[in-house]
Amino acid sequence: MEYAIVDIETTGGYASGNSITEIAIRIFDGENIIDHFDTLVRPEQHIPVYITSLTGIDDNMVCDSPVFEEVAKEIFDLLKGRIFVAHNVNFDYSFLKYQLEEAGYDYVAPRLCTVRMARKIKPGLRSYNLTNLCNSLNIPIENRHRAGGDVDATVTLFAKLLEWDAESVVQTMLKKGSKEQQLPPNLSKEDFDSLPEKPGVYYFRDNKEKVIYVGKAKNIRKRVAQHFTGNNPNPQRQNFMKDIFSISFELCGTELMAFILEAIEIKRIWPKYNRALKKYEPKFGLFTYEDLAGYKELSIGKYNKSTLPVQVFTTRDGGMHKLHELVNRFGLCASLCHLGNCEICGMLDKRSDLLCTAYEPAEAYNKKVDQALSFLEKDMPGFYIMDKGRNKHEKSCIWVEHGHFYGMGYIDNAEDIHSLEDIKDRLTRYTGNHYMMQLIISYVCKNPGKVVKLDTIKEKETIC
Repeated sequence: MEYAIVDIETTGGYASGNSITEIAIRIFDGENIIDHFDTLVRPEQHIPVYITSLTGIDDNMVCDSPVFEEVAKEIFDLLKGRIFVAHNVNFDYSFLKYQLEEAGYDYVAPRLCTVRMARKIKPGLRSYNLTNLCNSLNIPIENRHRAGGDVDATVTLFAKLLEWDAESVVQTMLKKGSKEQQLPPNLSKEDFDSLPEKPGVYYFRDNKEKVIYVGKAKNIRKRVAQHFTGNNPNPQRQNFMKDIFSISFELCGTELMAFILEAIEIKRIWPKYNRALKKYEPKFGLFTYEDLAGYKELSIGKYNKSTLPVQVFTTRDGGMHKLHELVNRFGLCASLCHLGNCEICGMLDKRSDLLCTAYEPAEAYNKKVDQALSFLEKDMPGFYIMDKGRNKHEKSCIWVEHGHFYGMGYIDNAEDIHSLEDIKDRLTRYTGNHYMMQLIISYVCKNPGKVVKLDTIKEKETIC
């Protein structure tokens, strides 16, 4: 078994927007170095000052060096058919894979990370960055932050770890399907292996136990594993992987509850790497205000958090449809509802009790607007969804009141439930939003049999 032990220096932290400035490779057979390769690389982009201060490599130093394409074949031939080894392996691997593919070489290799190896074979050390690790293990390291110096220290470290590997950690890592090489360098496999294959919410935490990402899943373990597959070279993924030190989770009875809890937790914590839910915020709202003549006007406008709308909508068309419905049902003036010129001002509607308001006093007209708004609130659905729980001894419940998410929770199968209040008392109250109601309504449309409308329940009927 031969290993290609690699270290690179780069212009920045992610492969798709940066380039390699130096590369060192040592081919190691488990006992001796049998081949080696070292070169500076001209990155064809400016080397930032902070990189120069760290590595000592500047634009002048690499101006006469080969570009990567000129050494790509030699590098590919050295790496091909060997196990790729590096300290924080996914960083070096992502750069070389990306640049080799840019040069026309399709490169895939099994990987070993000396950070992960050291955590397993020498647990409990203060730090596992290369400098501190070498100091702890009495490994000499010279020319730190230069590819040749770092790779030589990594070779010595790797050889010692192989020698100390009494429990066949390396063989376990290399087993097909172990996923060890795909995990972030600072995440223990035991943490990953403890994840259940059930619905719920999972939390990625950094080295200070701060939550940096919240996700939901129908199968927590399977979804978490998907985060770590592939070799996406963008900066967010590279930083994301390095920041993950532990995972915790909370089981949910159903996938829908996991979706809702994820939204609740993101709103509560707003973790560093969660951004997707912003696009689900409502775009439009139904607003009401009083004009200078004292008439209450209704209008559909863009949603903003500074003014509370009567109702929110995903699209303008959805809002306009609802407003037209109110105009027709309650005889409101289309002009005062900002729907264009009112064609029936001063004329009776087809229903004799609906008179367009242009000739009505403000007080009389405003009563119609109030009736419309009251209808709008009462017309909003009230129901609960009863479904399976986290185990066979309970069931889950999601409660919606007047069109708004009220709360959710779990009810023990042994409990006697005789009223709606009995259910509500056992639920956790949450502040809902438009996105959560979108999830719930979508679920209701697909699973009407699991929905119980509140207005169909008799006061003292056993309902659960």
